Amino acid sequence: MGPRRHALLWFIVVSTMSQCVPAIGCGSRYEFAIEEFCMAKFRLDMHELDERRWCSWDDTFELYGELTNCTFLLAKNMNCFWPNRQVDEFFIRIHRHYFQDCSLSGRLLKDPPNRILGPFIVVPILVTLLMTGLVVWRSKRSEGIV
Repeated sequence: MGPRRHALLWFIVVSTMSQCVPAIGCGSRYEFAIEEFCMAKFRLDMHELDERRWCSWDDTFELYGELTNCTFLLAKNMNCFWPNRQVDEFFIRIHRHYFQDCSLSGRLLKDPPNRILGPFIVVPILVTLLMTGLVVWRSKRSEGIV
Protein backbone atom coordinates (compact mmCIF):
# COMPACT_ATOMS: atom_id res chain seq x y z
CA MET A 1 0.00 0.00 0.00
CA GLY A 2 1.53 3.31 -1.10
CA PRO A 3 1.92 6.36 1.15
CA ARG A 4 -0.96 8.17 -0.56
CA ARG A 5 -3.35 5.27 -0.02
CA HIS A 6 -2.19 4.90 3.57
CA ALA A 7 -2.81 8.60 4.17
CA LEU A 8 -6.22 8.38 2.48
CA LEU A 9 -7.15 5.42 4.66
CA TRP A 10 -6.14 7.37 7.79
CA PHE A 11 -8.21 10.33 6.60
CA ILE A 12 -11.29 8.13 6.18
CA VAL A 13 -10.76 6.58 9.63
CA VAL A 14 -10.24 9.98 11.27
CA SER A 15 -13.25 11.50 9.48
CA THR A 16 -15.45 8.59 10.48
CA MET A 17 -14.29 8.81 14.10
CA SER A 18 -14.97 12.52 14.17
CA GLN A 19 -18.57 11.88 13.10
CA CYS A 20 -19.06 9.20 15.76
CA VAL A 21 -17.38 10.93 18.70
CA PRO A 22 -17.72 14.71 18.32
CA ALA A 23 -17.29 15.32 22.07
CA ILE A 24 -13.57 14.39 21.95
CA GLY A 25 -12.75 17.63 20.15
CA CYS A 26 -10.22 18.31 17.41
CA GLY A 27 -6.83 18.41 19.13
CA SER A 28 -4.34 15.83 17.92
CA ARG A 29 -6.64 14.29 15.29
CA TYR A 30 -6.92 17.60 13.48
CA GLU A 31 -3.20 18.32 13.84
CA PHE A 32 -2.40 14.90 12.39
CA ALA A 33 -4.81 15.45 9.48
CA ILE A 34 -3.42 18.86 8.48
CA GLU A 35 0.14 17.52 8.69
CA GLU A 36 -0.64 14.41 6.62
CA PHE A 37 -2.81 16.01 3.94
CA CYS A 38 -2.27 19.75 3.79
CA MET A 39 1.38 20.00 4.75
CA ALA A 40 2.47 17.02 2.67
CA LYS A 41 1.05 18.53 -0.52
CA PHE A 42 2.31 22.02 0.29
CA ARG A 43 5.80 20.67 0.99
CA LEU A 44 5.88 18.88 -2.37
CA ASP A 45 4.60 21.96 -4.22
CA MET A 46 7.12 24.27 -2.56
CA HIS A 47 10.04 21.96 -3.31
CA GLU A 48 8.99 21.85 -6.97
CA LEU A 49 9.21 25.66 -6.92
CA ASP A 50 12.72 27.12 -7.02
CA GLU A 51 13.71 28.20 -3.49
CA ARG A 52 14.67 31.66 -4.77
CA ARG A 53 11.01 32.18 -5.77
CA TRP A 54 9.52 31.32 -2.36
CA CYS A 55 9.26 35.04 -1.49
CA SER A 56 7.47 35.89 -4.71
CA TRP A 57 3.78 36.27 -3.91
CA ASP A 58 2.89 35.79 -7.59
CA ASP A 59 4.50 32.34 -7.51
CA THR A 60 3.19 31.19 -4.12
CA PHE A 61 -0.27 32.70 -3.62
CA GLU A 62 -2.04 29.77 -5.30
CA LEU A 63 -0.13 27.20 -3.23
CA TYR A 64 -0.78 29.19 -0.05
CA GLY A 65 -4.48 29.48 -0.92
CA GLU A 66 -4.74 25.72 -1.44
CA LEU A 67 -3.06 25.16 1.92
CA THR A 68 -5.48 27.52 3.66
CA ASN A 69 -8.45 25.88 1.95
CA CYS A 70 -7.20 22.42 2.92
CA THR A 71 -7.03 23.35 6.61
CA PHE A 72 -10.54 24.83 6.37
CA LEU A 73 -12.05 21.78 4.65
CA LEU A 74 -10.50 19.38 7.15
CA ALA A 75 -11.83 21.46 10.04
CA LYS A 76 -15.27 21.51 8.46
CA ASN A 77 -15.27 17.72 7.87
CA MET A 78 -14.10 17.08 11.43
CA ASN A 79 -16.64 19.51 12.95
CA CYS A 80 -13.90 21.78 14.27
CA PHE A 81 -13.91 25.52 14.50
CA TRP A 82 -11.79 27.30 11.93
CA PRO A 83 -9.52 29.17 12.42
CA ASN A 84 -8.36 27.66 15.66
CA ARG A 85 -5.21 27.39 17.75
CA GLN A 86 -3.84 24.44 15.78
CA VAL A 87 -4.25 26.32 12.48
CA ASP A 88 -2.50 29.39 13.91
CA GLU A 89 0.44 27.32 15.15
CA PHE A 90 0.54 25.40 11.85
CA PHE A 91 0.80 28.59 9.78
CA ILE A 92 3.40 30.07 12.13
CA ARG A 93 5.54 26.95 11.51
CA ILE A 94 4.99 27.32 7.76
CA HIS A 95 6.08 30.96 7.82
CA ARG A 96 9.13 30.24 9.96
CA HIS A 97 10.29 27.56 7.56
CA TYR A 98 9.37 28.88 4.11
CA PHE A 99 8.93 32.64 4.43
CA GLN A 100 11.29 33.78 7.21
CA ASP A 101 13.64 35.59 4.81
CA CYS A 102 10.90 37.43 2.91
CA SER A 103 10.18 41.13 3.27
CA LEU A 104 6.81 42.32 4.55
CA SER A 105 5.79 43.51 1.07
CA GLY A 106 6.29 40.02 -0.34
CA ARG A 107 8.85 41.20 -2.87
CA LEU A 108 12.24 39.63 -3.21
CA LEU A 109 15.00 41.59 -1.52
CA LYS A 110 17.89 42.54 -3.80
CA ASP A 111 20.49 45.26 -4.23
CA PRO A 112 19.50 48.32 -6.31
CA PRO A 113 21.14 48.71 -9.72
CA ASN A 114 24.55 50.43 -9.87
CA ARG A 115 23.09 53.54 -11.58
CA ILE A 116 21.04 54.16 -8.42
CA LEU A 117 23.53 52.88 -5.84
CA GLY A 118 26.54 54.71 -7.36
CA PRO A 119 25.48 58.28 -6.54
CA PHE A 120 24.71 57.31 -2.93
CA ILE A 121 28.33 56.17 -2.60
CA VAL A 122 30.17 58.74 -4.75
CA VAL A 123 28.43 61.96 -3.59
CA PRO A 124 29.30 61.61 0.14
CA ILE A 125 32.92 60.77 -0.76
CA LEU A 126 33.19 63.85 -2.99
CA VAL A 127 31.57 66.11 -0.36
CA THR A 128 33.98 64.79 2.29
CA LEU A 129 37.00 65.44 0.07
CA LEU A 130 35.71 68.90 -0.89
CA MET A 131 35.10 69.90 2.74
CA THR A 132 38.53 68.58 3.81
CA GLY A 133 40.18 70.58 1.02
CA LEU A 134 38.20 73.70 1.97
CA VAL A 135 39.24 73.41 5.64
CA VAL A 136 42.93 72.95 4.71
CA TRP A 137 42.80 75.85 2.23
CA ARG A 138 41.03 78.10 4.77
CA SER A 139 43.49 77.22 7.58
CA LYS A 140 46.47 78.23 5.40
CA ARG A 141 44.79 81.56 4.59
CA SER A 142 44.45 82.76 8.18
CA GLU A 143 45.65 86.35 7.54
CA GLY A 144 43.10 89.04 8.23
CA ILE A 145 41.23 87.00 10.81
CA VAL A 146 41.05 88.65 14.22
